[in-house]
Amino acid sequence: MRTALSIAGSDSGGGAGIQADLKTFAAHGVYGTSAITAITAQNTLGVVAWQALPADLVTAQIEAVAGDIGADAVKVGMLATAAIVEAVAAAIEALNLPNVVVDPVMIAKGGDRLLEADAVAAIRLELLPRSRIVTPNVPEAEVLAEMAVRSLADMREAGRRILRLGARVVLVKGGHLAGPDSIDVACTASETLDIRRPRIDTQHTHGTGCTLSSAIAANLALGLADRDAIEHARDYLDGAIRHAPGLGGGHGPLSHFWRAVY
Repeated sequence: MRTALSIAGSDSGGGAGIQADLKTFAAHGVYGTSAITAITAQNTLGVVAWQALPADLVTAQIEAVAGDIGADAVKVGMLATAAIVEAVAAAIEALNLPNVVVDPVMIAKGGDRLLEADAVAAIRLELLPRSRIVTPNVPEAEVLAEMAVRSLADMREAGRRILRLGARVVLVKGGHLAGPDSIDVACTASETLDIRRPRIDTQHTHGTGCTLSSAIAANLALGLADRDAIEHARDYLDGAIRHAPGLGGGHGPLSHFWRAVY
């Protein structure tokens, strides 16, 4: 059985972070393991509080999993502090962990900041060069590319700039931009590809970034090529949004097992 490791924060509401990643891995028939980086107190209305774990404890979790169960792919989400970013990057390097998908989580759906300011430089310098695919949304792409992103052309340029930081593929997610379609832009050294799907009118979008990146990691663990992993993950995400259970009074969670239920 293929395995995937999620290195991310815990979401007490179950819609994002470690919880969403493990559900997504399971929905793809991949055995999921985890290394928790931070504990968050949150629900569909927002983040109430969060606390980062010590960096050495994050490293210990990664080493424990890699030394026994192993990982065919790794999804990296909320890292919270520069020390954790550096520890995770070092562990990926030392353990030669494959198929690393980085979702550079900076801000929660409700606007709460989930990454300390000094950690951005560590992500750019230490983590992205060790990643296979990085999946920033528009606000995250603006930070990483150091430019404003207001259009599809801007997304393509931001993707190319982030690509120079070392990842093999940069997927800039366009959900924050307006329009009848939700367009993601995948940039590689040789091409730029627009991944276009009809926009779904719903407030139940909590954990979309976590779910997409973990679906990509699961597909890589299963042996899919980069483009197929991304396309299949986007199809899975759209189904999870369409079948969202409608829980909570704010940005509700997705239906991660929609293929088994509907």
